[in-house]
This record gives sequence, C-alpha cells and structure tokens, in this order.
Amino acid sequence: MTDTPAAVTVRQHTAVSFLLVLVPLALGAALGLVVDPLVNWLIDRVDSAPAPLRLAAELPPAWAAAALAAVGTGAGVWLAHRARAEALTLTVGPDEVRLTQNGAQRCVSKAAVAEVFLDRRDLVLLDARARQLARHDARELNPEAVGAAFAGFAYPWCGTEDPHESEFRRWADGDPALADELHGLLRSRADAVLSKDTTRATELADSARERGIVVRDRDGAQQYRWLVASCSEGHPDCA
Repeated sequence: MTDTPAAVTVRQHTAVSFLLVLVPLALGAALGLVVDPLVNWLIDRVDSAPAPLRLAAELPPAWAAAALAAVGTGAGVWLAHRARAEALTLTVGPDEVRLTQNGAQRCVSKAAVAEVFLDRRDLVLLDARARQLARHDARELNPEAVGAAFAGFAYPWCGTEDPHESEFRRWADGDPALADELHGLLRSRADAVLSKDTTRATELADSARERGIVVRDRDGAQQYRWLVASCSEGHPDCA
C-alpha cells in the first residue's frame, strides 16, 4: 500500500517575524537609555515632550530601558502578527491547493489547474480555458520553494512569467472595447485596491472573470485580457 504524500506548506520565513519583534524591542531599550536627555532636549527646543516619554524619563535608566523595551516588544508582536496574516500561506497537496491570506482561504482542485506560475509578485492559477482560478500576492514567499512545491506534486508549473503576458492591455475608463458594466466593476475594483480592501478587490476580479475578462494590477494600474473563448457580452469580437 502506497502512502499518500504529505502536503507541502510554503509561508513567510520565520526570520521576518523574529526581526519585526526584535527591532522594536532593541529600539525601545535604546530609547530608554537616552530618554532623559531626549526629553530635556525636546522641552528646551519645543517646550514639550510626549507624556509617555516624560513618564519614562522619571525612571532610573535601567527601568526606563526595560519599560520601553516591553512597549517595543508589544508593538513588534502586533506587527509580526499583521505581517503573517497579510502574507500568503500556500499549501500544495496531491489533490488540491489551499491559499490563505488576510483571514480568507481559497481551495483549488488540482484537476482544475492547467497553468500555475508567478507573475512578478503574484501567484496565479489558471484553468484549461486560461480563466483565472486564483491570484494572490506572494511577494513574501521564496519563488524556488513555490516552484518546488508544485513540481513535487506534478502540477503544471510554468515558471516565473505569465504565458499570456502579451494579451494584457491597460484599462482606461470609458474605453469602448469594454461594456459599461465591466467599466463599473473595474472602477469599483480600483477603489478597493486603493483602499487596500483585498477581499473586495478579489471578489470584483472574480465577477469580472465571470463576465469574460481576467484582471491584474501592474505598475499602479489595472490591466485586463479577454477570455475570447467565452465570447462574453462586451467583447469586440463577439457578434
């Protein structure tokens, strides 16, 4: 009997979390050692200093360093937690891919995946009709580890370039090549991207795909390509 191979998980390196905690801790400790002269300098220059610094300045230097190091550690733990939540966690198994980011999880069946690749910072999965099954910011992941995880389970790994690169064009609001409904979706998505509402941006990209286009962000602007095979309403080649 052959054992089913275990899934492979690729995530943000633990060193990132370590540094996000260590740096604020060290800065807090260093600030505690110089907080008294710093507060005096601020009072001399601007006749004021932040209340937390004034309180720390009343402590002995060792206590001030310990107190501000604790504050720095708390801030660092919060930053590390946020960074881990915002970074993609990729789990590749023999039958499916799980993508977890910003508290949301998406599962994609291996049978549905015809192409998988890195498009600059994004991990992209496409089906047999080149429809986008998933697109996630994967800048925190090691590209070699991502490629090895997919290749290890015989997924159709295409490397670090989009095979459909030449098909994309920049979105211009009002372009007659797109129907008004699609322009409305892309305007809403542009607002979601600007406000960093990744969940809403993903939902709108999914809606755009259902109407015949694949959307991505490139150099501060949205780009799209047509799914000609679907002949969605609004495509210039559709009668």
